[in-house]
Amino acid sequence: MSSRPNPTEIKAAREAAGLSQTAAAALVYSGLRTWQQWEAGDRKMHPGLWELFRLKIATLIAHT
Repeated sequence: MSSRPNPTEIKAAREAAGLSQTAAAALVYSGLRTWQQWEAGDRKMHPGLWELFRLKIATLIAHT
């Protein structure tokens, strides 16, 4: 089972994938402001969205 990521993990994963905050938010059907709040620690990301994001970036990386 996935746990909630901390803000550092969220930002590091996004940057490692080479994505802007806008692009990362779009991958999980979220708004930019929500993504910014996750990275700032103002809001907690749901474990399911974190898992979805990780799966999608793994797929993106595999196809490049």
